[in-house]
Amino acid sequence: MTEIKNRYDFVLLFDVKDGNPNGDPDAGNLPRVDPETNHGIVTDVCLKRKIRNYVLLTRSGQAGLDIFVKEKGVLNRLIDSAYADLKIDLTKPPKSEKDGKKRNKEDQGQGSEVEAARGQMQRTFFDVRTFGAVMSTGANAGQVRGPVQLTFARSIDPIVALEHSITRMAVATEAEAEKQGGDNRTMGRKNTVPYGLYRAHGFISSQLARQTGFSEEDLGVFWEAVKGMFEHDRSAARGLMSLRKLIVFKHAGELGNAPAHMLFDLVTVSRKDEAKPPRDFSDYAVVTGQSPQGVETIDMPLM
Repeated sequence: MTEIKNRYDFVLLFDVKDGNPNGDPDAGNLPRVDPETNHGIVTDVCLKRKIRNYVLLTRSGQAGLDIFVKEKGVLNRLIDSAYADLKIDLTKPPKSEKDGKKRNKEDQGQGSEVEAARGQMQRTFFDVRTFGAVMSTGANAGQVRGPVQLTFARSIDPIVALEHSITRMAVATEAEAEKQGGDNRTMGRKNTVPYGLYRAHGFISSQLARQTGFSEEDLGVFWEAVKGMFEHDRSAARGLMSLRKLIVFKHAGELGNAPAHMLFDLVTVSRKDEAKPPRDFSDYAVVTGQSPQGVETIDMPLM
């Protein structure tokens, strides 16, 4: 594996048409919004989920590219597996005296055992190397601070959340059918955003990448997943979601050659016609300014 020797910052632009990009379960699954400005929000967790799902779909069975936080997963089982792979028996006292002469907690690793288990988890799971993980539950594999971090995505303009009445031409039970006299209709609600262009920011630290083992090869998988995460995450509720821009700032050095916020300010997104409500990406103009010395701007091809 090739070590990452550059810092990266990046801007993601994606949009949604007639869909709900990230429902809020505390608000009846309405699209998430900033209540003060009505700008739409998509959480970093939502974006990471799509990236994880893409890697799981396209790299299933490949060594080192498994996913730790799977849908319906049981995390402690995977931590137990790391100890089993290392042949560390947590029912017995630690092998090394520097880890103690007895178990501080039953069936839980301690000292260098935790470090070994953390290393095993990093080698096995792509998302642990990438985003980090809290693995101090169960057998205890410690915590990992990931080199790749994402912000919440926020819409460029305020969004309008629409509520649509929908009809299902069937009922679930015989009792419902009898009650309706054979009409067999049920009513429901569907919430959508007519159109929203969202912007998120991301950061990649070469120092943290070295600690977790996140490599140039992993970085290639990550960029591929970002480009393809919406293509394999379709649902009736989400409408049409599309990645529109991936603008990457590659620093010449590991510590970086400019503050991230200054680089993000170089990317401006503006409406072409303020009097017309936006309904397509073509309604916006995206301009990227000249990057400072020591920073390369890469407008990533999306195919």
